Amino acid sequence: MSFESVKEFEQKIADFYGAPYGIAIDSCTHAIELCLRYKDVKKFTTPYRTYPSVPNLAKKIGIDFEFDEREWTGFYNLGNTNIVDGAVWWERNGYVPNTLMCLSFQYQKHLSLGRGGMILTDDKEARDELKKMSYDGREPDVPWRDQNISTMGYHYYMTPETASLGLEKLPDAIETEARVWDIQEWPDLREMDLFKDV
Repeated sequence: MSFESVKEFEQKIADFYGAPYGIAIDSCTHAIELCLRYKDVKKFTTPYRTYPSVPNLAKKIGIDFEFDEREWTGFYNLGNTNIVDGAVWWERNGYVPNTLMCLSFQYQKHLSLGRGGMILTDDKEARDELKKMSYDGREPDVPWRDQNISTMGYHYYMTPETASLGLEKLPDAIETEARVWDIQEWPDLREMDLFKDV
């Protein structure tokens, strides 16, 4: 199985957003998780109107979090971190410098691949480490049996099949105006039983 389609997809998405590097992931939620782990985040805040996977991540990996009252359009950062949840953000040259911007290609998103995500960054060291983390700790393009793996890996990489679909659908996505999501489309998570103790 060739990962050339993944590399091409990473480059084309990074070019569209105006970011130096892209790391293709199997979902936006896993993209955010990798960034939280990479930055060793201990606590973050998130708007109370967002997708539940974000606060669920905090519970899953043992990070303290709080809801905040922020209004947002397109994307938001996780509190005082440079990690950006851009799951519904589709904008040419829309990358925010000095961030780890996480994108979604889930079936409801503008570039709809059924599943998939991306981390955009301008930090080559972060790019290299996050790529390894997404791919079982492995260096790309080297058989794993020939490596001394030193990075904890999470098996969150995008498959070549998903990347190939992305390359096929990307031209139409670029030419089509993206939907602007309304913050009211997300319910108040504070009212849900799982998050009432936050």
